[in-house]
Amino acid sequence: MRYPSGDTGLDAATFSIARGEFVFLVGATGSGKSTVIRLLIKELEPTEGTIRVAGHDLSAIRRKRIPFYRRNIGVVFQDFKLLPSRTVHDNVAYALQVTGGTRREIRDKVPDILRLTGLSTKLHNYPDQLSGGEQQRVSIARAFVNHPPLLLADEPTGNLDPETSIDIMRLLYRINRTGTTVLVATHDQAMVDKMRRRVLELAAGQIVRDEATGLYTRDETTREFARRMRAPATRPPGAGVDPVPSPDPQLGDSVS
Repeated sequence: MRYPSGDTGLDAATFSIARGEFVFLVGATGSGKSTVIRLLIKELEPTEGTIRVAGHDLSAIRRKRIPFYRRNIGVVFQDFKLLPSRTVHDNVAYALQVTGGTRREIRDKVPDILRLTGLSTKLHNYPDQLSGGEQQRVSIARAFVNHPPLLLADEPTGNLDPETSIDIMRLLYRINRTGTTVLVATHDQAMVDKMRRRVLELAAGQIVRDEATGLYTRDETTREFARRMRAPATRPPGAGVDPVPSPDPQLGDSVS
């Protein structure tokens, strides 16, 4: 991937992510992490090579079909990108409205996702009345309200303190447990070290490390993650009422 300026965004960076994985994409600023995210949401087009999501070549998607493709992807940004004139409830509901969600879907889905993200008591608040961590939770709720099979997070803890960052990672982990594939781009190595997950490392646009060793089994991960995060290994509040989405046949097998 080369930019019009001649700078290289990615250089033969080949990798594949299986459905249901939780993967960290790490590297210094300028290493190509955000380029990967922008390519996956078709904000950029590769100058060479192929990008496939669930076996589908993204270059074959026509421009008018891009919005439909993006409905299958949740995206979380470092700067939250919330609508300042809308409440927490309406920020999340907006994600359903723009994709044609009905009033009934909004009535059913928004309260569920606010419970999952710990925002049930904040639904009438505006973004400027929330802490940074709460604003990021709203951003995550909005990205996940449609239960997309793929969730991309670009430096989701970049503006947050360490303790709040841990809470955000807990939330992303909880979402991953529902079956959603999660790719987190971050330079926060300390946070990555707290979780035994697969790590892809970029340097100068190239994959220099793909480390999947030391991963725990599903049950072991629950216990170990709780220990590392210094939290009790109990079922999170609201988990009993949050639906587990079945894999989407349009977007489910892998990202490569």
